[in-house]
Parts: sequence; structure tokens; C-alpha cells
Amino acid sequence: MATKSSTTVLQDGLRQRPINGHSKIALVTPTDEGKKIDQKLDQHLEYEFGGPFGVVAIMTGFPILMYYLWICLVYYDGQLVLPKSADDIQPFLGRMWEHVCEGASPNLYAWKVYTGLIVYQLFLAWVVPGYMQEGLPVPSLGYKTLMYKCNAIGCIYITWITAFLLHYTGVFRLTSIIDNFGHLMSVAMIWGFGVTLSMYIITVAFGKPIRMSGNLIYDIFMGACLNPRIGPIDLKMWLEVRIPWVIVFMVSVSGACKQYETYGYVTPNMAFMCLATWLYLNACGKGEECIPQTWDMFHEKWGFLVIFWNFAGVPFSYIYSVVYMASNHPSKYEFSTPVYVLLFGTLLSAYYIWDTSMSQKSRFKMQTQGVFTYRKTFPQLPGGTIENPKFIQTAHGNRLLIDGWWAWSRKPNYVADWTMSFTWGLCIGAATPIPYFYSVFFIVVLIHRCGRDFERCAVKYGKDWERYCEIVPYKFIPYVY
Repeated sequence: MATKSSTTVLQDGLRQRPINGHSKIALVTPTDEGKKIDQKLDQHLEYEFGGPFGVVAIMTGFPILMYYLWICLVYYDGQLVLPKSADDIQPFLGRMWEHVCEGASPNLYAWKVYTGLIVYQLFLAWVVPGYMQEGLPVPSLGYKTLMYKCNAIGCIYITWITAFLLHYTGVFRLTSIIDNFGHLMSVAMIWGFGVTLSMYIITVAFGKPIRMSGNLIYDIFMGACLNPRIGPIDLKMWLEVRIPWVIVFMVSVSGACKQYETYGYVTPNMAFMCLATWLYLNACGKGEECIPQTWDMFHEKWGFLVIFWNFAGVPFSYIYSVVYMASNHPSKYEFSTPVYVLLFGTLLSAYYIWDTSMSQKSRFKMQTQGVFTYRKTFPQLPGGTIENPKFIQTAHGNRLLIDGWWAWSRKPNYVADWTMSFTWGLCIGAATPIPYFYSVFFIVVLIHRCGRDFERCAVKYGKDWERYCEIVPYKFIPYVY
């Protein structure tokens, strides 16, 4: 779908430039001053996440927290347990360790299942035909653009068909995923740490690290490489979509199968999680060509922060509501019909805003780069592409979108994304607080990420950023904050 071309003078001197959605013309080029700023921003300037001590705390504390919350869900009916007294600390830790050894040991079965998924997803990413998308010019590469093979949607559907056939034939019962959740989680953690260290060593050995701080543990956490690749596969983009969200959806389906085998039906609450996780996974696949335009691909390095989170953090800490429902009677979290209507309505409304706002921003970048082509994947929602978008032309050379959802908030996608995360906890009501961990953790991450992003933009765009903030004053929720 081609966008219209026109030149219009807008109020306050904002301009609407001609943009041809199908041209290969380089419509955005950083100025000389912009390149100097990019060079500055593409260096290690200061420690984040509390520096070396902070990242050590994250790398050790988060896996422990994952085990603790899982133990509370599985062994203590979803209640947060603590030592009863100072004398009980040692016995309490002993009980925790016994639970890990019993239900979360990295056994051979879990290794086969988890590693099999990784190998299969790598194989599909390599052989399945895909749409080639050009990414943004990368300052670290002298403004070279990389090509990304976008075949996630095909790989996802092939994975579903494969899983159905394995389940139907009895070769691999889907219920075994939820039954072995703890074991799979431990294997995922080992993969996360293993790939993190391997990529750091390989990158340094080949002499291609970028944006390094000089502190070993901090650089392992943040990563040393930007765009690691195996053949046609960009590993960073592959891992962001193919592993975490495939597992999240499969865990939900596994929970539904478990409920059906146990009670003879699937509760609306579990069906809600199947829908919610399918929407997220499918959106990542059908809009994969938008991912190369994101901060994750353009700037974030491939270290523990990204690797561990996608191998283990997302798939095994976002889905606690399913783990709870799979082992507890539906009477503990049943709702009335009006509540279900409100719950599903909130999810679908938030999804629409999230999907279209992400699409608007990414397609705007592709439009201004001259590499946008409308891709027919399901479901393409109305409002996902802005024709003749309004923007601020910066002295840097880039453009700041001030149209569509982005006229109302600087981060409309974050607001919608967090709302969806909150519904993933709401679907079990007040039965246990643990499934709300996702939304609580997520809002902390989003606020921190916004701080990083806004600080970087203030340096990059200067007075143009101040002007942008005047035009779009709300960071998240319009007329609120």
C-alpha cells in the first residue's frame, strides 16, 4: 500500500515531507553535526543498572527470585513464604533447596526438549523463505544498513503444526511442558549463562567488541557484540521472537491441555492466557519487519541483559498465572460473565493500541528511509500505517514522529504493553499475588528504559527534543503523566 505524496506547511513551522513508501531513495541522512553526536553516543559514557555491583546483583539475584516464586506457586499454593524466625532461616533455605532439587533439576528430559526447540527454531529460521527487510543505518558500522530475513510468521505456524502432530501421535504430549516447568526453567537459565559467556569470549577473541567499559563483569552483562549472525540468521532478532514467545504460548497451550485432561474443559481464564500469548507471539511474527527499526536491534548489545532475559526470564517469569491455574481448582479464580467481558475487552483494546502504535513508529522510520513495503500478514489492523505523517525535522538529520498515537504520548506502545501485562495477572484475580510480578517488574523496566531513551534523545536532538517535548508533553498517559 503506497502512501500519498504531498508537501504541506503545518502550524508552528512543522513540515510534512513527500514520502514514497516504495522508493529506495535515502530520504534521511544524518548531518555532519549529527554524526559527531552519534559517535559520542556510540561510546561507553557512564555505568547503568548500578554499575558492576548492580549487574552482579541482577545476574545472581534474578535467577534466585525466579526459583523462589516458582517454589511458592508449586509447593505453597501461590503464597509468598518466608522464614518464621531467625532460627528458621537455615531450615527454610534447606527446604527451598530440596524443592529445587526435586522439581527443577536440569534433567536429561528437559535438556532434550529445550535444546530440541532451539535447534528446530534455528533450522526453520535458516530454511524457511522470508521477507528481506533493510534495517536502520548503524553508526557503529559507519552507517551501513544490515538486511534481516523475516520469516518468523512461517516458522511459528510450522512450529504449531509440528507440536500438534507430536501431541496427537503421542510422541510428545503438550502437557509435559507444564509438568516439567521447573526442570525446563533450569535448563533455560544454563543456556542463558552459557550463550552470554560464549558470545563475549568469541567477540573479544575476534577483536570486534564495541562500546566497552573496561570492567569485565559489566561488559559481560551489557554485551560485547551488536549484531551476531549465523548465515542468514541475525541471532539477536531470532532470539527475541523465536524462543521466549514461542515458549510462553506453548506453556499456555500446555496449561489448557492439562485443564482439559483434569476437568474435561478449559476455563475462560486459561483461554484468556492462550489468546493473550497468541496475540503477542503472532504480532511479533507478522510484524517482524518492524523489529530492525527498534532500539533493541539498532543500539542494544547482545549480552546477559538481552540473552538471559530471552532464553529464561521472559518464558519462565511472565507466565506464572498459567502455572497457578494448571495446578489449582478453577473455583479459586472464577469470575462472573461481566468481569470476563471487561477482562477480554481490556486485553483486545490494549493490544490494538500496542500493535498499531508499534507499527506506526516502525513504518514511519521505514518510510523516511525509503524502504517501506506493505506486508500482507494476518492480522494487519487499520491505523497501522500513517499516510503523510507529521513530524519534526531535526538538525541531527532524523525525524521525530508527532502523528497518530505518537501525537498523544511519547510512549503509547509502553502504556498498552504494560496494560496487557497487567491483565496477565488480573486473569486469576486475587488468588495469588505472584502472577502480578510480570506487570510490577515490567513497569520498573519501562520507566528505566524511558529514562535511558529520553536522556539519549536530549543529547542527540538538543533544542529539537525540547520542542518535541512541548508538542508531545505526556510521557505515558495523555493528560495524566
